[in-house]
Amino acid sequence: MFDNLTDRLSQTLRSITGKARLSEDNIKDALRDVRKALLEADVALPVVKAFIDQVRSRAMGQQISKALNPGQQFLKIVQAELVSTMGEANESLNLAQQPPAIILMAGLQGAGKTTSVAKLARFLKEREKKKVLVVSADVYRPAAIQQLQTLAGEIGVECFPSSGDQKPLDIARAAIDHAKRQFFDVLIVDTAGRLHIDEELMVEIKQLHATLNPVETLFVIDAMIGQDAVNTAKAFNDALPLTGVILTKADGDARGGAALSVRHITGKPIKFLGMGEKVDALEPFHPDRIASRILGMGDVMSLIEQVERTVDKEKAEKLIKKVTKGQKFDLNDLREQLQQMKNMGGLTSMLDKLPGLGNIAQAAQMANANKEFSRMEAIINSMTPSERRNPDDLSGSRKRRITAGSGTSVQDLNSLLKKHKQMAKMMGKMKGGGMAKMMRGLGGMMPGGGMLPPGIK
Repeated sequence: MFDNLTDRLSQTLRSITGKARLSEDNIKDALRDVRKALLEADVALPVVKAFIDQVRSRAMGQQISKALNPGQQFLKIVQAELVSTMGEANESLNLAQQPPAIILMAGLQGAGKTTSVAKLARFLKEREKKKVLVVSADVYRPAAIQQLQTLAGEIGVECFPSSGDQKPLDIARAAIDHAKRQFFDVLIVDTAGRLHIDEELMVEIKQLHATLNPVETLFVIDAMIGQDAVNTAKAFNDALPLTGVILTKADGDARGGAALSVRHITGKPIKFLGMGEKVDALEPFHPDRIASRILGMGDVMSLIEQVERTVDKEKAEKLIKKVTKGQKFDLNDLREQLQQMKNMGGLTSMLDKLPGLGNIAQAAQMANANKEFSRMEAIINSMTPSERRNPDDLSGSRKRRITAGSGTSVQDLNSLLKKHKQMAKMMGKMKGGGMAKMMRGLGGMMPGGGMLPPGIK
């Protein structure tokens, strides 16, 4: 997300932050480039105008003229205005009420509403430790009811049954009654979408809102449709008392215009970002972190949280104990490390959040690093337990059998064995407490044989 905007802004801000003194002319030039970058990112025109006016006002004032490093100060002003445009701070869901807290999901068809219901249910269950019930009131699309039932089973939450011959209001009342009797903390209601805004849709959702009296009314919009998403959000906001927005398909939007526009246009905060199709691909929206990403400064806090959530601490401890005792690092251990990396969203997901590494993340993506992880794992899975423990003993015929079983080549297998041997050598250095040496050496083990970027040790 924001790749195009990040590239354009990085070039502009690099040219101005290097200046010892800022003049009216070079501020004017920089702001012209920033304005162009925002418009190309499909940011709404009123938002661009307000943003540029604010930056100009602060940059021309005493803040810059008295700064020890005016170039860096200009960058800080741009960052602060980005944060201000997107909403200052993360606004969490307001669930502090007598259970069940009801969340109503609204939006157009195809925005990813039903998937977002499942993602939010999983988020509340796993991170907030809530007992969650989901229900579909989309009686016009039986596939949506079935989809939610399937997703609910996948994430381990209860889905209240509904069918196409029922009325949405009847479904809503029955679901509330069930949630109260079974002591659910949260009830999430999926609603019908349309391909466009129409009066029938608005009347129905207003009635549902009146019946449910939800504590949160979240509007789900597709980031890929740019300014149209913002206009749609405004129309829904005029009809419903929205409390926030979930921006879906953000991982597929290189521009980021909707994220920068929606708060300004609707006055409602973005509360979550949908960053992929999987049910765990939902992130709380932190304007300060997103601003850092846009300016190529990374998002280290989100990376730390991602590691804490996804890394299996027991397996990590077990591996450390194993290698510090001098036991051999085998292919079973390598496979576990590959799986941990995939759980974190792969190499590109990590690099994207590290400061100044946007281009490296793109390069890694182009090199299909994540595909190589999958290929390596497939090769290891095609081996017998004995072969994984003793890869040095692989004969030519065994190699041919393994590559045939994994759909790879002997060259792929030999490359994997070489990487494993190098990693095992580095792991061996842990025996004497040489953790630092091991981490430096691991740089050459990345897919494609590339070194880790400077500064990652």
